[in-house]
Amino acid sequence: MALKIITDSASDLPQWVIDRYHVQVVPTPVVINGIDHFDRRDIFPDTFYDLLRGGADVKTYHINAAMFYAAFEPYAQAGDELLYICFSTGIAGTYGAANLAGGDLLEKYPDFELTIIDSKCASMGYGLTVYKLLKMQEHGAPKDLLIEAAQFFCAHTEHSVTVETLEYLLKGGRIGRTSATVGSLLGIKPILTVDDRGVLVSAEKVRGRKAALERIFARTGEAGRDLERQTVAVVHGNCPEVARELADRLLKEYRCKEVIISEVGCAIGAHTGPGIVGIICNTEVDPQFEVWL
Repeated sequence: MALKIITDSASDLPQWVIDRYHVQVVPTPVVINGIDHFDRRDIFPDTFYDLLRGGADVKTYHINAAMFYAAFEPYAQAGDELLYICFSTGIAGTYGAANLAGGDLLEKYPDFELTIIDSKCASMGYGLTVYKLLKMQEHGAPKDLLIEAAQFFCAHTEHSVTVETLEYLLKGGRIGRTSATVGSLLGIKPILTVDDRGVLVSAEKVRGRKAALERIFARTGEAGRDLERQTVAVVHGNCPEVARELADRLLKEYRCKEVIISEVGCAIGAHTGPGIVGIICNTEVDPQFEVWL
């Protein structure tokens, strides 16, 4: 019996991590011009952002219970234990659907050990947690410690995010039309974060793209604990040069232990648009987990 760690595509886990650790990533459904696709299975960020810029009609819906049942059952059949790190309940219904599937599976496979953790995070907010858990497992950390670490990392994660345009936040109902119109005219850029409930909220507003990028960098320095001991993530929506510049600054100015760059996929990009940029770090570190990293 082996413990398997999996996640969903809203984690924006980089492909090299998926390949290195052979991680299953359950894809988020994306409807483009009325046709169903699956995030990073048959629609990938570069193509997706081109479609967005071209005016495609894009909608997402959360992974349903039937999809989770199909994803989880092979582990139950193989007698493996499963730890699934899930997209925030404050943003999507993914956690509830996963639990429905888990309940149905336990009726058929009563010995199946399934742990589902609501990350209350988005994008690499929980992608980082998955990456750290995989490294800990690689170094021999036991199941109970991995679950404890998952809960700790998710509970102490800071998201500092900005967007290039307010258009997609308006379409998704995250802001009102008046705020979007006035904000666009004045060049206002929101600084977004994910609060303790796992809800995407506007933490601040600044004027201009450059100021917004400076602010998310500064917020990371303010919130991050002992960044020189941390792996930090930079996420972006089709603007790799901006992400690379921020990553270089994180290494140079904050002396971060490691910086991972990841591209925001369809699950989140559909609601933020191209040009989203974020930095994600932990607000606390714990030596009992560090020794396994």
